[in-house]
Amino acid sequence: MALRQQLIQKLEQRLSPQQIQLMKLLQVPTMELDQRIKQELEENPALEEGQEMDDDDFDNQDDYDTDDDNDDNDFDISDYLDDDIADYKTQANNQSKDDEERVIPLSGEQTFQERLTEQLHLLYLDEKQFVIADIIIGNLDESGYLNRSIEAIVDDLAFSMNIDVTEKEVEEVLKLVQELEPAGVGARNLKECLLLQLRRKQDGDIVRFTALKIVENFFEEFTKKHYERIAKKLEIEDQDLKEAIDEILRCNPKPGGSMREAAKNHQQIIPDFTLFEHEGRIELSLNSRNAPDLKVNRDYENMLRSYAEGAKSSKADKEAFQFVKQKLDGAKWFIDAIRQRQQTLLLTMGAILEYQEAYFLSGDETKLKPMILKDIADMVELDISTVSRVANSKYVQTNYGIFSLKYFFSESLSTDSGEEVSTREVKKILSDAIAAEDKHSPLTDEKLMDLLKDKGYNIARRTVAKYREQLQIPVARMRKEL
Repeated sequence: MALRQQLIQKLEQRLSPQQIQLMKLLQVPTMELDQRIKQELEENPALEEGQEMDDDDFDNQDDYDTDDDNDDNDFDISDYLDDDIADYKTQANNQSKDDEERVIPLSGEQTFQERLTEQLHLLYLDEKQFVIADIIIGNLDESGYLNRSIEAIVDDLAFSMNIDVTEKEVEEVLKLVQELEPAGVGARNLKECLLLQLRRKQDGDIVRFTALKIVENFFEEFTKKHYERIAKKLEIEDQDLKEAIDEILRCNPKPGGSMREAAKNHQQIIPDFTLFEHEGRIELSLNSRNAPDLKVNRDYENMLRSYAEGAKSSKADKEAFQFVKQKLDGAKWFIDAIRQRQQTLLLTMGAILEYQEAYFLSGDETKLKPMILKDIADMVELDISTVSRVANSKYVQTNYGIFSLKYFFSESLSTDSGEEVSTREVKKILSDAIAAEDKHSPLTDEKLMDLLKDKGYNIARRTVAKYREQLQIPVARMRKEL
């Protein structure tokens, strides 16, 4: 088949680099935006921080014609020397920089393993025992448990460190590790963790002795809350059983977590929006970090002017011109993307505020209307994917706390009267009912279903169970108390 050339004209939809950049910037929260701006400042020398200064020496210029290089024929020098102040810098709905705390405190404490290793030096261990203990500590998970078998640790020591040990030797060193602080570290399961803590508390107290016996002999019954069976076998009164159970519940099921939490670098949530009430109306403010002071480097503007006015006869001059032009393009695109990001954030949050105004005025969760991404997308005339990017990882500070934007989105549910209500309203009723229940006889899913039906919410028992699980509330048997 012969090759042929033909001219075809077709229309395609493609995202420009500027649109891709805007989409990426939309989905990052305020804290990550700071890092993204710093990265752009490092990569693009034509972009710099600071407010744009008025300068009569940089008036708009006429078009500069370049040589016969086709890539330069459409170049307009005035596009790069325009000193008009960008719209986003004149917005009046931003907080002052002085009103915000820009310093993020970070924890610099020791790690969990470092603290345990430090305690090893206080024990009388020979070199071999110290190596075994160090391997055991290195195999502890973040909760302080040893999830690796003794046999596997013996193999690790033999193959990686050429140390021949027996399982008995490792067991003996493990017991020494389990004596370190906090109590319970080095346990291989929850039962052993509780036993380590209870045994360390033993001082002849009858309540702690009973608690120890419950964990030793009736752990399965304890986890399933079969309290009647435990009381019958131990031949104790309900009050004595309750005191023993309370003693067990005071133990820490994750002893390593208390030390690891202090060693983590905690990063506080910086809200992207702030809502405050003024004369009976809710006003919206965007965090000023979303509108940083950025400008195009004047040195690069002067450099571009020089290249545009002069003759670019050599290849080096043309490459230099293209480099400067590319960096200035990138700087202008980035500044414009930041401006569009700010406008899109304000537009979307303004629509959410209008839609859920009843909630923002009262703080009553039952007044949240059913709202999906399409509802807001239709209001702001943007694509659903754009609204989704705005809602992703963004937070708003209200008079009732700081919430993720996703918190305000929920599905709808029809009542007996045909009214559309938010599923969050049903979850709130469920949560309140469970909080007020008699813990000696907690409400089952069937009783919760009947309670909702009495209030006009006709939903099935499996739906009640689904909402309860979403609220991270256990079943009725696990909520039972003595």
